[in-house]
Amino acid sequence: MTWLWRSVVGKLWITILLLVSVVLFILTVLLSQFFENYYQEQARHKLKALATQVSGIMEHNDNREVARNTAWAIMTAHATRAVIVKGPDQYWYSPVQQEMPKLKVSVFLSDPLLSNVFDKQETVTKLGDFPTVGDQTRLSKDILIVGVPMKLDGHQGAVFLYQSLDVIEHTTDQAKNLIYISAGIAIVLTTIFAFFLSTRITAPLRKMREAALQVAKGRFDVKVPMVTHDEIGELAVAFNRMGRQLKGNLTALNQEKEQLSGVLSSMADGVITFDRRGEILVTNPPAQRFLQAWYYEQGMQQKQELPNEVDELFGRVVSLEKEQMTEVDVQGRSWVIVITPLYNQSFVRGAVAVLRDMTEERRLDKLRKDFIANVSHELRTPVSMLRGYSEAIVDDIAATDEEKKEIARIIYEESLRMGRLVNELLDLARMEAGHIHLAKATVEVREYFDRIIRKFQGIAKEQNVELSLMVSGNEEKISFDPDRIEQVLTNLIDNAIRHSEEDGNVSVSVEILSSGMKVSVQDTGSGIPEEDLPFVFERFYKADKARTRGRSGTGLGLAIARNLIEAHEGTITAHSKAGQGTTFTFFIPRNLQQNGKS
Repeated sequence: MTWLWRSVVGKLWITILLLVSVVLFILTVLLSQFFENYYQEQARHKLKALATQVSGIMEHNDNREVARNTAWAIMTAHATRAVIVKGPDQYWYSPVQQEMPKLKVSVFLSDPLLSNVFDKQETVTKLGDFPTVGDQTRLSKDILIVGVPMKLDGHQGAVFLYQSLDVIEHTTDQAKNLIYISAGIAIVLTTIFAFFLSTRITAPLRKMREAALQVAKGRFDVKVPMVTHDEIGELAVAFNRMGRQLKGNLTALNQEKEQLSGVLSSMADGVITFDRRGEILVTNPPAQRFLQAWYYEQGMQQKQELPNEVDELFGRVVSLEKEQMTEVDVQGRSWVIVITPLYNQSFVRGAVAVLRDMTEERRLDKLRKDFIANVSHELRTPVSMLRGYSEAIVDDIAATDEEKKEIARIIYEESLRMGRLVNELLDLARMEAGHIHLAKATVEVREYFDRIIRKFQGIAKEQNVELSLMVSGNEEKISFDPDRIEQVLTNLIDNAIRHSEEDGNVSVSVEILSSGMKVSVQDTGSGIPEEDLPFVFERFYKADKARTRGRSGTGLGLAIARNLIEAHEGTITAHSKAGQGTTFTFFIPRNLQQNGKS
């Protein structure tokens, strides 16, 4: 029965069936009552007419015996019995009939209603259960008695006819059976009609239900056929229009989503969207890198928490409903975070955070400040020496020619040093601006590196350092700018020798690969501290900040070397451990541009 209530057909069928059943039940009750009253009334009229006819026969016929026989003759109904009462002691019953028992005469004489026939001389009727004569069986139904006054021999008498209601009940039952049969036929026809009507009504609804399920699965092309032009047909038209609009809106939404996703993915800044509880909803790749760096730094397993600064900033944004900004350092990188509230009509539903990596800006700012400080520091020493020795000449402090020549030589060397510093700065500026011309040539690898190693053998012996060369791979000719690469090797080998202890080793390894040439310069010196290693290729950067200048150079050599290797479309790296030496490695590919960079 439950499945019927879950179906429109079942609900409609049960509703119509109940409605018809209630109407038929009420109609059956009313018709049964009507027929019962009607047949009782007809029985009263029939008995009254028959009693009047009997009383007339008895009054107008002097022969009482003949009159009674005539009266008994006209009473043909087997279920009707007559009693002619002349007085308390004089009465006559109609012939015995098994269907109707004999009632006691006292019933007619003592009953308050029936005795009115004798007193008031009026016709009376009464319905009830009356005592019978002797052991005769009592009827299961009430008895209807009709009394008509009559005069016999100057005495007031009466004719009483009575009949059992079994006959009326039988007739009423037949009428009820007819009503029940009609009601059953009506229920069957109603059921058929209800199913037909409900099917006609619900068939389009079922199609709409199936179409709605398909639309819920994303198939917006499904259409409902319009089979009628009534409200259901209009509903089908509205449903199809809704499907088209949903498809259009979803397509537009997906396009906007893809556009927003593309914008977020291509942004250089990180974007994080939060809900009101502070949980992350959307991130883009830069923001994911920031979060991964944070999780790694904190050693977190569950990637749910945020940096405390960001969490506190989000709390202030939600409480104050104003934009907030902070700066966070994570894994050596500086991030500026701006969080703006997102509103849903009248209240804050979340926030969006924009993260900008300011590491490069901070580094460039630091480099600018360091560049000014380093240039000032590098120029201050030779300028001070030039000024001091010039004052010595002006003040005639140098008494002999040898002293004057010595002062002049120092002034000359310092001027060369200043010129070398200025030239290196100019070269580095041109390189960083991309104005480098490579004079590419085909070089014999073994011969080229042997020549460079021989050039540094004298310096290595002075420092008591062993300098060695190892070339592996197929020895062949490689195309590059020999002068520029020699400038790089000169800087790397000179640094390796100067920073190696006595009895140390400096090895130059050359490996010829199918993709290019790989060169490594390894020493056994003190190494570079880990915190200084990322900055060795910066201008004026020196790991040993306390050492004297001497032959330490200007601090521009590695910066120039990096730019020269990058001009060859190659890469240069540095690896070092404190106390275990340093290795500089650069790689030059074979497929250089024909004219190099200019």
